[in-house]
Amino acid sequence: MSLDDFRREPLLFGPSPVHPLPRLSEELGGEVEIWAKREDGNSGIAFGGNKVRKLEYLVADAIDTGCDTLVSIGGIQSNHTRQVTGVARKLGLGAVTVQEGWVDYNDLAYDKVGNIQLTRIMGGDVRIDPAGFDIGIRDSWQRALESVREAGGTPYPIPAGGSDHPLGGLGFANWAREVAQQEAELDTFFDTVIVCTVTGSSHAGMIAGFALEDRDDRRVLGIDASATLEKTVDQVTRIARNTADAIGVDRPLRDDEITVVPGYEGPAYGIPDRTTVEAIHLGARTEGMLTDPVYEGKSLAGLIGMVRSGEIPAGSRVLYCHLGGQPALSAYAGYPGLGSPERELSH
Repeated sequence: MSLDDFRREPLLFGPSPVHPLPRLSEELGGEVEIWAKREDGNSGIAFGGNKVRKLEYLVADAIDTGCDTLVSIGGIQSNHTRQVTGVARKLGLGAVTVQEGWVDYNDLAYDKVGNIQLTRIMGGDVRIDPAGFDIGIRDSWQRALESVREAGGTPYPIPAGGSDHPLGGLGFANWAREVAQQEAELDTFFDTVIVCTVTGSSHAGMIAGFALEDRDDRRVLGIDASATLEKTVDQVTRIARNTADAIGVDRPLRDDEITVVPGYEGPAYGIPDRTTVEAIHLGARTEGMLTDPVYEGKSLAGLIGMVRSGEIPAGSRVLYCHLGGQPALSAYAGYPGLGSPERELSH
């Protein structure tokens, strides 16, 4: 099979835009050329984001199999569940989302603003659960699926991040093909791709998609933001290999194609540290590019750190995949360094 053999429900504006970040590049020494590909501006549905790209394939399958309700799971401030609910509303489907206590952060507004506020505005059926963070299959999600069946509905199960699903990697396999087309139009080549990695299918799909090119001069680096590194590496590896098989990559993936970079995850999933907050400020103050403290602030910190350390060498041309996530920023307004001026980061 090939990627084109899988039906896709069009939910995006088209190819997400690619553009240079010259002031950030200059701030980091001017010897590495940094660009961004903006999944945060990829769709008109609920502020878009990387999950909408994945959902193009998952909801096509949901519709074709006669399902009437999308059922998924994430944290209280899940970007994924916001996008699942938005896509369901766009297509006239029901949406049930389990919102677990994945982040140990107790701000008074945390469970009221940001992503969960948008999910509620869109009429999503939000089920709050106190369970902590884990990228695996959850009992609370299974209970939500059963409740839809008991009410006479036909649920379509979408795991956390849309990731651990047979179709979970297809959206970003298609993203890789989109990058190659944009490179041809721009007459350029990105030798390094940076992406945030938690549930893993954005990173894994890229790996599989770029493997179709069969060239060894492009590195895809996933910056871990899970703080559960071993589980994340295992999941990225499994999804990448399954996706590669599904889209017709005619060779085994090499171990060196699957790289998850630790060191920028902060103290825990969803909790930023000084490095994260400084990266958020640098991206915003050089390029007006906003990133969040859960995902993109950490992957941007990884990019910045690897340029400064020389792990991304002079002469490189880097493509930073901005996965979205900015709606979560308001939930962290009380966090040191991310809110009022008098609250500075001291730890």
